[in-house]
Amino acid sequence: MGKLDLFEINFTNDQGVFYGGQLVQGHVTVQLNTEIKMRRIRLEFNGGARVKWSETRSNGQSTYTVVYSSKELYFEHVLVLFGKDLEEKGDNPVLQPGSYTYPFSFQLPKQLPSSYESSIGRVRYTVTAVIDRPWKFDHKCKRTFTFIDALDLNLETNAAQGAIQQGEKNLCCLCCKSGPISAVLKLDRLGYVPGEDIRIHGEINNHSRRKMTSSFAEIRMTVQYHTPSKTRTVKNSVSKIYHGPIREGGDDIWNGEALVIPPLPPSNLRGCDIIDITYTVTLNVDPSGPAFDLVVPQEIIIGTIPLKSVAQLYGVPAPMPAPISVAMPLPPVDYVNVGSSNIPNYQDLPPPAYVESYFGKVDVHDDDDNEHTRGNMEYAPVYAYYNWNEHNTNTFINVAQKK
Repeated sequence: MGKLDLFEINFTNDQGVFYGGQLVQGHVTVQLNTEIKMRRIRLEFNGGARVKWSETRSNGQSTYTVVYSSKELYFEHVLVLFGKDLEEKGDNPVLQPGSYTYPFSFQLPKQLPSSYESSIGRVRYTVTAVIDRPWKFDHKCKRTFTFIDALDLNLETNAAQGAIQQGEKNLCCLCCKSGPISAVLKLDRLGYVPGEDIRIHGEINNHSRRKMTSSFAEIRMTVQYHTPSKTRTVKNSVSKIYHGPIREGGDDIWNGEALVIPPLPPSNLRGCDIIDITYTVTLNVDPSGPAFDLVVPQEIIIGTIPLKSVAQLYGVPAPMPAPISVAMPLPPVDYVNVGSSNIPNYQDLPPPAYVESYFGKVDVHDDDDNEHTRGNMEYAPVYAYYNWNEHNTNTFINVAQKK
């Protein structure tokens, strides 16, 4: 058994979910069975974004790898919990055997991008406790937390507006031009929050000489990862529903079928300049034979605070915005004492649940982590999730998501 029996970080907010201007509060617990000589126990608060991927190239004679990367730092703060200050000289203190608890508090900036994790890029927020020992390896413990940028749909100009999009495609049949296939997509609004349904209305007309294999509607998430020399675009289908075949000369009607929005980060990833996120609803027609799909797209906004008009439809009282200096009471931590915030206070809006990201957990080991780093190294950010059929009360839901 080593000298260190227990070394962990706990948040006062058990969910580990925070909004702009909130206090990240908690305590570090250290339990020793033998004394340890150290410089200090320090706590590091870090928030930043990173993009990195590699590509294999060939010059005809050999292959080589090109690495693309970029970083952003949003905050970095160090707090000494025990021992010498960072620049202090002199003898190193000794921590005797026993159990110790060190409280901490750190106020987050008011504006930060939402947490996001993928294999190519991330926005990540961590608290790391370090037992800094002279001439020996340091003990480390790391805890990752979720930050949610409050994207209020009531402040988005187009969120409550409907939209109509249409498209047409001509197919060739046995070297002869066939009639077109056409599609119309209608949405009653453009702003949604995770947990809501997107009702699909539309019509597909098959004037070709072919039977269409199927039609389907889906939500597409498009993520752009930027580096100084190249941008990489990744598209994912995060929700999809199908209709069956469409005979030649036939029609297909979509009459309010529901696409459910899974737990996802808000649109745009505001505040991050190296990762962009957009969402699009598409109505697609899959022709039989060698032809590309007809795709009718409409960009939507995924926020974190729902439209007041939608809340009323589900029997929820209309929220009353408070002065802009008061923070939103959705997360479980007390906002009133945090200070000013740019988040409106909707007193009557039921709080969301917090649900693990649709994409699941990732490995959060950093380059400077090693076998002496403690903590849960598998992590998934959680996002605000509204189920209008159940009035949630700041619950955390760990659901199995289809990836």
